[in-house]
Amino acid sequence: MALTNAQYYSIMRQYERTRLKNHDIQTARYEEVCKKVPEFRSIDESISIMSVQYGKRLLDGDPGALDSLKEELEILRSSKQNLLVSAGFPADYLEPVYTCPDCKDTGYIGNQKCHCFRKSVIHLLYDQSNMKEFPTDATFGNFKLDFYSNSQYDKTTGRSARAMMEDTLKICRKFIDNFGHDFQNLFFYGNVGVGKTFLSTCIAREIMEREYSVIYFSAPQLFNILTQNKFEKDNSNARNMADYIYNCDLLIIDDLGSEYTSAFIAAQFFTCLNERLIHRKSTIISTNLSLDSIADLYTERAFSRITSNYALLKIIGDDIRIRKKLKQREEH
Repeated sequence: MALTNAQYYSIMRQYERTRLKNHDIQTARYEEVCKKVPEFRSIDESISIMSVQYGKRLLDGDPGALDSLKEELEILRSSKQNLLVSAGFPADYLEPVYTCPDCKDTGYIGNQKCHCFRKSVIHLLYDQSNMKEFPTDATFGNFKLDFYSNSQYDKTTGRSARAMMEDTLKICRKFIDNFGHDFQNLFFYGNVGVGKTFLSTCIAREIMEREYSVIYFSAPQLFNILTQNKFEKDNSNARNMADYIYNCDLLIIDDLGSEYTSAFIAAQFFTCLNERLIHRKSTIISTNLSLDSIADLYTERAFSRITSNYALLKIIGDDIRIRKKLKQREEH
């Protein structure tokens, strides 16, 4: 999903604010220099008068006017530089101020977006992802396989928690590496506290670093917005958010099953899944529910869409939050 017009103009307005702020800094520095060295302003006034005079000579056809002007300007500029340094100011104190010297705070170098523009895009996407409250350490670099035991086994497959998570991580890495090229969806299910939300957050950060739009919602938040969009026709915020839910590059629905479930909610869930599948927009769902419960709560149609179009990734293990707290107590 490319930047929307609103997102693009939001970034460009920020560049305009940056340029205005830096211009004010430069103006304040100039006034500071003139206050300390009154002759400085007089030289600038002389430069202005001289430029006008030589301009008239050029218009009158004087062939030597341009060279003379350059010589005079060089003498005056040299005088300004000497005054500036003698007064104790840095030689470049009155140079234009730029937050990004490479693009001069325009966001572009020629026709190409500057590296600072990319940072602005990522920052904007992060702000709009609904993930501000998530801990900054939720990254793959901080993901600990040690929390998944080699001696704890899944009753259905007979595989250990560690082996299952190792395979899950491989699938997640492939999901990230192929994002934007291969259409994939992930479905994490397992008990409370086994790392489903943490894993979703790690993926989201990686995807946003690649400048794709991501939005995270807990299931209650998601269905609250979809309900408002359905019944509050004049709610423009809900309408805009619903459009984003259907069209963002990656939608994360966390803790499915924690919302109040009804036939209406089940219908909204199916519509959301179906629309995103039709438009090949990736979705990650995490839940504490079993697969059987999904079919019971959200209809066979929704269950069929999930089992047919999502990588079903079961995560087993102990509650990591409890294990961390116990470890902290032991250390203190």
